Amino acid sequence: MDVVGLTGGIAAGKSTVAGRLAELGAIVIDADQLAREAVQPGSPGLDAVVQRFGVAVLSDDGSLDRAALGRIVFADEEARRALNGIVHPEVRRRYAEAVADARAQNPDAVIVYDVPLLAEARAADEFGTIVVVDAPAEMRIARLVELRGMDRREAENRVGSQISDADRRAMADVVVDSSGTLEHTLAQTDALWRRLVAERDGG
Repeated sequence: MDVVGLTGGIAAGKSTVAGRLAELGAIVIDADQLAREAVQPGSPGLDAVVQRFGVAVLSDDGSLDRAALGRIVFADEEARRALNGIVHPEVRRRYAEAVADARAQNPDAVIVYDVPLLAEARAADEFGTIVVVDAPAEMRIARLVELRGMDRREAENRVGSQISDADRRAMADVVVDSSGTLEHTLAQTDALWRRLVAERDGG
């Protein structure tokens, strides 16, 4: 079956859904992990980031200071586009390798690509099913402040830098509403899993 694209705005609860799908048996490929690998110390990606943004985005140990870089790119559309132009091609390459590896391990696997910027960086028709984890913007801002310790302005910038919730929902085959309890989110994820397995098995 085709890869399932799993997306959602920042702090929508996408990682919770991805974790549950992995528990149930999906092979989950994490775009954030691929992006970290793309700019790890010694990589051409990190060299390009430093060339564009300067040594201020490096930590003392030579690794990327993601918080420092985030403060730049989430407040500056041009800077964000420049970063994406560096990172996205390398992430795509690593993604293709990960899918090939997963299919080699298990040709019948349900493969889920956990990708925050699916709408911004990928074509929707790359995926057999698109799942959007959804919560209101104000709730996501509050989660960033309360759970991740961001100040409110930075949280608003992070949420505001992404496409609108309406646009994200419009591309969805399945919407998981994460605005309620954890149990409610997990119950919807379990139902999603049953649907994906049935589709895989031709049901």
